[in-house]
Amino acid sequence: MLDKKFIREHPASAKDALSKRGTEYPKLIDKFLLIDEDARCTQKAVNDLQEERNKASKEIGELQKAGKRQEAATRIDAMKNLGLHIKAMETELDDLRNQLEMILLELPNIPHPTVPYGMSEDDKEVVSVWGDPREFDFESRDHLEVAGRLGLIDFEASARVSGHGYYFLRGMGARFERALIQFMLDVHQDEHGYILLTAPYIVKSDSMVGTGQLPKFADDMYELENGEMYLIPTAEVPVTNYYRDTIIENLEKPIKFCCLTPCFRREAGSYGKTVRGLLRVHQFNKVELVNFAMPHVSYERHEELTDEAEAILKKLGLHYRRTVLPTGDMTFGSAKTYDLEVWLPHDKSWQEVSSSSNYEDFQARRANIRYRDPNTRRVYFVHTLNASGLALPRLYAAILENYQTKKGDIVIPEVLRPYLGGKEMITAEDRL
Repeated sequence: MLDKKFIREHPASAKDALSKRGTEYPKLIDKFLLIDEDARCTQKAVNDLQEERNKASKEIGELQKAGKRQEAATRIDAMKNLGLHIKAMETELDDLRNQLEMILLELPNIPHPTVPYGMSEDDKEVVSVWGDPREFDFESRDHLEVAGRLGLIDFEASARVSGHGYYFLRGMGARFERALIQFMLDVHQDEHGYILLTAPYIVKSDSMVGTGQLPKFADDMYELENGEMYLIPTAEVPVTNYYRDTIIENLEKPIKFCCLTPCFRREAGSYGKTVRGLLRVHQFNKVELVNFAMPHVSYERHEELTDEAEAILKKLGLHYRRTVLPTGDMTFGSAKTYDLEVWLPHDKSWQEVSSSSNYEDFQARRANIRYRDPNTRRVYFVHTLNASGLALPRLYAAILENYQTKKGDIVIPEVLRPYLGGKEMITAEDRL
């Protein structure tokens, strides 16, 4: 949520910054300013009437003490009408404030000055590239064909059970995902200093508002109990809300949480991208990294956070690149977002496996997350950051495609072998 004071005092700057995210947003700023002016005028009128009522109450008391009962009664009747007028104006003021709140909830974050301008993913900029694309001396297969031969994934059974956009992992397929998960959790805990969390998969609507999923993206969520509860689209929601409505007393070092959860998303396949196989599904597992930091270190932490997500790809030996998203393609609440995209050799395509975002104080204002400055002891809004560390389906697909052999087996990346009993290959003999 944007700062009301900033919008009031710097409307031109707010409109200029938000115009880079969409043409509708400057109009919302104008609407906000008009309603805000009405609210401020109404508040002043209410204050004046309340002052008049307080003054009259004192005068009525003095009349009663002086024995002027009839005159006091007349003034009391007049005050009853004034009270009704005040109540009506307070109702009007509440309505205006609710309108302002709804506008604020519809406004995205202001992009950081280093974010490139653009309205689609085609405008993103490549920051760095790591590794080399896999070259094959045979005709490579896509991840579906590889997984089918080895019996790792079953889409037909999941379609019967749940419909399209879901999948079963079977036998070595499920064991391989568990190895990937445990490897990532161990790296983030042991090497990057993260605190592991196990989080709820169902959250209150207030929590979805806090991180920016509601109200704008209600149609993308799995709603439960008439909008009061939701299945989480990412661990970002429960973990960021861990400190909702609280003051963090000690934030001299950033707080770093790591959490594995399933993610539930209605929007799978809605963007016109390749949706075959594991590339876009309605439910998937993801290791999420969430950070809380003081404002003056948040962008340094953002770089480190992205490096921590990249470390997984490097250890797995996967060719990938880092891109910075343009103003019009960032997450709603983000001030700056990097995407990490892994290379899938069969389709010769880049697939996102992590988004690393700095939200500055946008989520903190919505969720009322604050920290106490160690020097001034004053309270300020914290900066929140998060990144996938990493999302499983596309990472899984990338490993299948990059580590396939001519025979159709899979060479297990060396860092995963300790989690699979030292096993070096997945072959058709592992099929159950």
